[in-house]
Order: sequence, then structure tokens, then C-alpha cells
Amino acid sequence: MKYLDPKADMTFKKVFGEHEDLVISFLNALLPFESEEEKIKSVEYLNPELVPLNPLKKDSIVDVRCRDSLGRQFIVEMQMMWTSEYKQRVLFNASKAYVSQLECGQDYDLLHPVYSLNMVNDVYSDSEDYYHDYRIVEIAETNEVIEGLRFIFIELPKFTPKNYGDKKMQVLWLRYLTEINSRTRTVPEELTSNPVINKAVVQLEVSAFSDAQLLGYDRFWDMVSTAKMQISSSRKEGFRRGHKEGLEAGMKEGLEKGIKEGKKEGVREERIKNARGMKAEGIADEIIARVTGLTPEEIAALQ
Repeated sequence: MKYLDPKADMTFKKVFGEHEDLVISFLNALLPFESEEEKIKSVEYLNPELVPLNPLKKDSIVDVRCRDSLGRQFIVEMQMMWTSEYKQRVLFNASKAYVSQLECGQDYDLLHPVYSLNMVNDVYSDSEDYYHDYRIVEIAETNEVIEGLRFIFIELPKFTPKNYGDKKMQVLWLRYLTEINSRTRTVPEELTSNPVINKAVVQLEVSAFSDAQLLGYDRFWDMVSTAKMQISSSRKEGFRRGHKEGLEAGMKEGLEKGIKEGKKEGVREERIKNARGMKAEGIADEIIARVTGLTPEEIAALQ
């Protein structure tokens, strides 16, 4: 049996955007719920396009968006490469989902929490832990939390299977995301023996996809590979240029600034070049944004 990688845009949306029972299990396993009462019992899918009330404001699209019977909203995203702007995009999308709950004149107590779950197929922090939980917290004295928004980031490359006891489903879901890919021929029994995970595995069987879908899947990974290679190359060039500028300035501050600016300029140039090539191939702006890290406005302006 041949399988596709669940982290690809097409497969991720199929598994978690079309099967309510799978996204419920996924969210319950990966979100920091502290009691059974907090667990999600049912969901309804919402439009993944977060349309602003003001047509002049920024539009945005997420991978999966749903709401449970308690009114809580959940945004699920798969990010292939880390960019410095990604946290801001996550904050923007979750905030938009939060404020869009109220109509003019309604009371604030009608607002329900928004959870943003972000799977990152890249390393972005110095922490050894793969799991990062962000809240709005008063730091100096009370540790009091302002409820409403909660952000979870999971660095998939850092995950290693361990016996976490009460987090068994979290381990199984993360193994599902990290151990299955196009080279997989036999799925580990620990995954297939669980009915929920096994259903998710079945969704990845190559036979379930059309030739056109498989072609799109291959093109997606080609774009990701090309973008990673170009970004890596541009970072090296940026470092070289920045180092040279810093040495010529003869000051530590000049070195640090040169490296930083060189990296930023080189990476951006390569992203724009890569985006132009993808746009010429007729690839959707949404996918180009996900691969390159450029904003939809920047992509739309490219010729």
C-alpha cells in the first residue's frame, strides 16, 4: 500500500477539514484541556476564509476552522516553513475570528474563546520542547490570565515518540504526522490498531486520489523543496554580505546590523523570485503565500 504525506496542503485539509470525528480527536489530543468537561464533543465546520467586515481591510484564509457546541472556535493550520511573520499572521487570524463574533450593540459576555493550533514542520525556537502554549498573562505579580485567545505551536521536527501516559493520543497523532509519507509502505501497528488514527491513515492511501490530485501533491512538494533550497542559499549569501559590511564598518554594531539586514534582504529577494515563478505556473496565491511567506498583497502585485 502506498500513502501520501499528511502534512501536504491537500491531505491535511482532507483529513481534518472533511471528517468531524478526526478533527475532534486531534484537537482534544493537542489542545491543553485540563478536564473532561473541557473536551470537545461535537463541531461544525466554518468558512476557512476570514472575511473582514470592512471590504478595505485584509482578507485571510486558514486551513481548518470549526466551532463546538460551547461556541468555542478552533483554527488549525499546517505551516511547512517558519517565517518571522508567521506568529503575527496567527495572532491576526485568531483575533479576527474573536472580534467577528459580535454584532453592533451586543454585549462582550457573548464572546467565546478562540484556540489557534499551529503545526510547524520547522524549528523556530531554542527550546528543547516541541510544544509551546501562549496566553495573555500578567507577568509581574499575579499570573492572571486574560481569557479569549490561546495559541499552541508544535515544532514537529523536535517531536520524538515517548510514553506520555495520559497523552497517548497526542503521541499517536504526532506520530501520524511525522512518520507517514510517500515512502511509507507499512504503517506501524501502534497507529493502525487505534480506530480513529487508522481512519486517518486510510484517508492517505494513494488509491483514494485522482491523477490530477496526485499531480498537485507532487507539485506542492516540489515547491516546498525549491523554496527551502533558495531560502537556505539566500541566508548564506546574506550572512556573507552582512559579515563583509560589518567588518568594513569596523564595529560590532555594524557587523550585527549588516548580518541582519543582509539576511533579510537576501531571503526576501529569493522569496519574490520564487513566487514569480510559481505565479507564472498558475499556482494559487494561497499556496504561494504558504510556501514563500509573502503576503497575499505582495503576491498579487507581482508581474
